[in-house]
Amino acid sequence: MTEQEIKELLERIPTGIFIDGQFRESASGKRFDVINPATGKVLTTVASATPEDSAAAIKSADEAQEKWAATAPRERAEILRRAFDLANGKYRKDLAAVMTLEMGKPLDQADGEVTYGAEFLRWFSEEAAHIRGDYFRVPEGHIQAIVVRRPVGPCLFITPWNFPLAMATRKCGPAFAAGNTAILKPASGTPLTSLLFAQIMKEAGLPAGVLTVLPSEQSRAITAPIIQDKRLRKVSFTGSTQVGKALLKECADNVLRTSMELGGNAPFIVFEDADIDKAVAAAVATKMRNMGEACNAADHFFVHADVYDEFTKKFADAIANQKVGNGLEDGVQVGPLVSEKQLNDITAMVEGALKEGANVLTGGERIGNEGYFFAPTVLTDVDPESAIMVNEIFGPIAPVVRFTDEKELVKLINSDTVGLGGYFHTKDIQRILRLAEQLEIGMLGVNTATISNAGAPFGGLKQSGMGREGGKEGIEEYLETVYVGLPAPDFGV
Repeated sequence: MTEQEIKELLERIPTGIFIDGQFRESASGKRFDVINPATGKVLTTVASATPEDSAAAIKSADEAQEKWAATAPRERAEILRRAFDLANGKYRKDLAAVMTLEMGKPLDQADGEVTYGAEFLRWFSEEAAHIRGDYFRVPEGHIQAIVVRRPVGPCLFITPWNFPLAMATRKCGPAFAAGNTAILKPASGTPLTSLLFAQIMKEAGLPAGVLTVLPSEQSRAITAPIIQDKRLRKVSFTGSTQVGKALLKECADNVLRTSMELGGNAPFIVFEDADIDKAVAAAVATKMRNMGEACNAADHFFVHADVYDEFTKKFADAIANQKVGNGLEDGVQVGPLVSEKQLNDITAMVEGALKEGANVLTGGERIGNEGYFFAPTVLTDVDPESAIMVNEIFGPIAPVVRFTDEKELVKLINSDTVGLGGYFHTKDIQRILRLAEQLEIGMLGVNTATISNAGAPFGGLKQSGMGREGGKEGIEEYLETVYVGLPAPDFGV
């Protein structure tokens, strides 16, 4: 894109908070900078919501809730379907370009997120008209039971910066389909995508008040008053385990419904019978996609001793050939990290691993002085108990560990406090079935690099969170179950 094209794009993106179906300035009139991570320079400024705006947001969501819940499921479905069409059509290029500008991912990957994120709108448009209750006689025969499914009520969504469109649609899609209103608090680093999403939903016909978007540089000051408000019914958060735990404590006071998609530490296992070339291709894809800044990205690589040398050489060669640069440039496969802080954290993590005895096969350092680029890196001879193995990496760093015993490896992986995603490569069907039962992980990719899909349940075990997004399970998170007992009919027999 040329500088003029970027300027024209930014002029099309709303930069105010979105309340009652309108974009406007915040109550304070303050704005904050949105930084392009490829240059480190300011892209634009966005209105910064205040606690006063939070009060207006929950009031708007509460007032719109009754009418939206009463809206025919087919009408809700049609609005979501129109939004899907707009995201895939009229707004597709703008969405992709905005994500690349404010988050850094290569343009083709941003376009892929448009496909992925929009699919939640289509999937849940189809689920909206298929919400079912139940009707049955209790075992004793004297009561006829009716089970009613109804919306939970106003929701608060707190979304991360790494997938700014998909994290919004993955929450809003099922919430709107089920008849709930929502307040969306996007990450301060990537508010533009969420504001463009609000524009799409408005154009699709979503009634005023059903969606509110509150960008702000002070997340806690905005979300705390909403969580404390008794009109709120549910919180859904995607982010770190540490923040998720703090939010759960806040939500406990009002016993709010919660969905938490928290930290991951995904293992990538290569067994001795794996197709090495396919395993290498999958390892590169799942490690370097989104610069490794994904909760289900492969974090740590465990390779059987019999194929360790072959795999690591081919893997390092493939990683070294990844083109790094501004995501708007043709052929770029790895963009910048999202922020200077993220760059500093990754640099410190690699330096720590080297002090603990790891070796660099490729990469291992920052690239250039402009923007937040770090070279795709492969580390070998890594201590399985080192900090880089214990902590989620969230960057283009691949530590590789040699193993020999499957049972010991399962014990090591299961000793982790989190269990979101994992990947393994093998031709042994018995091993596949065995590990599906034994690994304490919510999502497993077998001989593949891709597992996320709108039609499948996304979520983890242990401290990776609770609840599922996507699939037929996704809409259940936004429905209450009410049991009505009536006297059983007298059949006169």
